[in-house]
Amino acid sequence: MADRTETPAADDAKRADDAKRADPKPARPPRATVRSEAAFARAKFVMPGGVSSPVRSFRGVGGTPVFVAEGEGCHVKDVDGNVYVDYVASYGPLIAGHANERVVAALSKAIGRGTSFGMPTEYETQLATLIASALPGADMVRFVNSGTEAAMSAIRLARAATGRDLIVKCIGGYHGHVDGLLVEAGSGALTLGAPSSPGVPKSVAAATVSCHYNDLDGARAVFERYPGQIACFAVEPVAGNMGCVPPAPGYLQGLRALCDEFGALLLFDEVMTGFRVAWGGAQVRYDVRPDLTCLGKVIGGGLPCAAYAGPRHLMELVSPAGTVYQAGTLSGNPLAMAGGMATLDILREPAAYETLEKRAAALADGLLDRARRAGVPIALNRVGSMLTPFFVRADGDVVENYAQATSGDTAAYARFFHAMLDNGVHLPPSQYEAWFVGLAHADKHVEQTIHAAGAAFEAAAAG
Repeated sequence: MADRTETPAADDAKRADDAKRADPKPARPPRATVRSEAAFARAKFVMPGGVSSPVRSFRGVGGTPVFVAEGEGCHVKDVDGNVYVDYVASYGPLIAGHANERVVAALSKAIGRGTSFGMPTEYETQLATLIASALPGADMVRFVNSGTEAAMSAIRLARAATGRDLIVKCIGGYHGHVDGLLVEAGSGALTLGAPSSPGVPKSVAAATVSCHYNDLDGARAVFERYPGQIACFAVEPVAGNMGCVPPAPGYLQGLRALCDEFGALLLFDEVMTGFRVAWGGAQVRYDVRPDLTCLGKVIGGGLPCAAYAGPRHLMELVSPAGTVYQAGTLSGNPLAMAGGMATLDILREPAAYETLEKRAAALADGLLDRARRAGVPIALNRVGSMLTPFFVRADGDVVENYAQATSGDTAAYARFFHAMLDNGVHLPPSQYEAWFVGLAHADKHVEQTIHAAGAAFEAAAAG
């Protein structure tokens, strides 16, 4: 075979071809939006802001929200026919993917028997038994319909059990839209709360005290300022509503010790993390036992379902076993129970959490690499299959609390979000929401996302 000499031009072409193969940029036709735009206009005429929950409106990133027509596996298809790899996953419940065949089969079987009865079913007992077996120290479960309802009910129980009125929450922590939890921190973050929404009475907000997440000294200062008055410390063990922010080493253990010292209950809001970051949730992952746990999202398999759980001596204070009243017509709905059982059965399989961990880690590593190549500083937080890349101001910045989470470049995130959307990847439309990796995200979908992120980080850097 004759010798072959490369020219400089050929060398350049070969390098360009190699780079393209190493990180192919998705070649996609322009994304159609006409039908979503029309659907949004109609929705705004009959619903406040055109949505049933605020973050869906795209207010945090601008533009028109995607109106979904259907979902399957890790994909959603919108009314314009665009298909996206989905990391919203209904904000966490769809850990097994959209329209998972085992979940659909369970729902189909259940719906043929009736949609709601207002009477007990064995579905409730089966799911409650499975949940209680997974949570350390939880003997009993009460089903409700939303995370807000679970938190509201658990706090009522904590107040009744302790005979105290004050509760403590973390700044940036979200436990639903109940009046007493929609508060802003007072001066020095230690004073009683002030309403953060019109319609919330000052007297109600004043029963909530706020302090910073991951700040044990601040938590102790709260307990010392209000001795004998605090019923419970409510915390997301892994913050998810300021973006994914993990607990600092020893933080959760320190809260457990403080609550024991001052006679308060420790309430873990695991609506997001329950059965998401581990079988049994963050309390298992970090080996900390709360007194009460709020659950939601995953335990309903995508249907409206939540719960609060705890030891027998606390839970038997709840009506009708006790006198702490709480009720709900659709609580324990048989469809939600069936969807939850099917989803938890999938998660009980030996490799489920290992698969989630591996895929989420690969995604996180790929995002960090593409951000570095584009010269975009990010702080990427991940716990299990939850993650958030924060668009920080400088390399080396960390996000460990609400103040740090909200000091980043939200305009850069908005540019990144829309570039990802144009390249077939749907992310949460807010810098302050977690991404959710599910079992339906195969290696190829993770690779597609990483490749799309290369161009999206460049768009974010362009300003």
